[in-house]
Amino acid sequence: TAVMLRKIAFTMYPVIDVARARGFYEGTLGLKAGSHGQQDGQWWIEYDLPGGGCLALTNATPSRPSEAAGGTVAFEVDDLQGLVADLKGKGVTFRSDIIVTPVCRMAVCVDSEGNALLLHQLKAQ
Repeated sequence: TAVMLRKIAFTMYPVIDVARARGFYEGTLGLKAGSHGQQDGQWWIEYDLPGGGCLALTNATPSRPSEAAGGTVAFEVDDLQGLVADLKGKGVTFRSDIIVTPVCRMAVCVDSEGNALLLHQLKAQ
């Protein structure tokens, strides 16, 4: 039987204040906007990550930001402890301390709009 689903094309998060959200993702997290545009104030902004994956932000849906929406974007990072300290210094709200599992460490924070983000670092093999 043929594989119908090939990959996750993008993950989308709703935003309320586009300028504030872009400030968070581009300024605070250091992501670079890729494909983006707006029509009548309805924005779509994509952030392609160097190792693969794409996060899209939009205010063009009736969805509202929520850290309890049931889905969470997890970003793979190189230095979880350093990043958590840096983001806390920039005023980012964390919902957990660093959680340690046998294979990884992770921490959950909230973006400027109220969406949950998980920062994840695999342990060295």
